[in-house]
Amino acid sequence: MTPPRARTWGRKGRTPVVRVRGRGSGRVSMAGMTCYKPGERSRLFYAIREYRGRKDEPKGFGWKDYRDLVIRARRQLAGPIVLVWDNLRMHLVAPLREFFEANADWLTVFQLPTYAPDLNPQEGIWYLVKRDIGNLAAADLSQITRAVKRKLKMIQYRPHLIDGCLTGTGLLLDS
Repeated sequence: MTPPRARTWGRKGRTPVVRVRGRGSGRVSMAGMTCYKPGERSRLFYAIREYRGRKDEPKGFGWKDYRDLVIRARRQLAGPIVLVWDNLRMHLVAPLREFFEANADWLTVFQLPTYAPDLNPQEGIWYLVKRDIGNLAAADLSQITRAVKRKLKMIQYRPHLIDGCLTGTGLLLDS
């Protein structure tokens, strides 16, 4: 696991150095959806997965995990969803497209251009999370996972941060 890099304070003339072990100890994967509706507070739905390198343990999210995240958002929001999807390879698999087609009555999907992180408000959320854990000198993977969950939960209860991520893209909501 490559440790995140960040700036910090140190004594004048002495660069602060945090030593980390060279061996990989796993990874923390995040998937999320920012949800906007005119006149209502913005919402954030997310899922987190730890990968510790064990046999038969999934490294990241599969298409079923993304499907479940969309279904969870549907239950919470209790209304139709317009999903603006980036071009992650897993987002383009056939079973997920079949799910979208089967649920076209409440789910409309638009694909972002090939490489457009500046149009994706979720990238702003990931930036906030990574910035927060940049100076974390974690002893193990579970400490990183706790820090990520804590930051995501904090963002969930601050809709102005979620709104700021949409504003950062330059996109507007039609009322």
